[in-house]
Amino acid sequence: MKLLENLKLTQEWDKTFPQIDKVDHDKVTFHNRYGITLAADLYQPKGVSGKLAAIAV
Repeated sequence: MKLLENLKLTQEWDKTFPQIDKVDHDKVTFHNRYGITLAADLYQPKGVSGKLAAIAV
């Protein structure tokens, strides 16, 4: 069984809450330790560089 796959994600805003200009938003994919492809929304504050804390839900 092949678990690694390429997911096709739209980059359009598809959330129920409004988009704000203080945050950058990207849709990303990654593989977990079992090789399953996961999709996620990545939110980063604009104008900030370097390492940032993160939470995955």
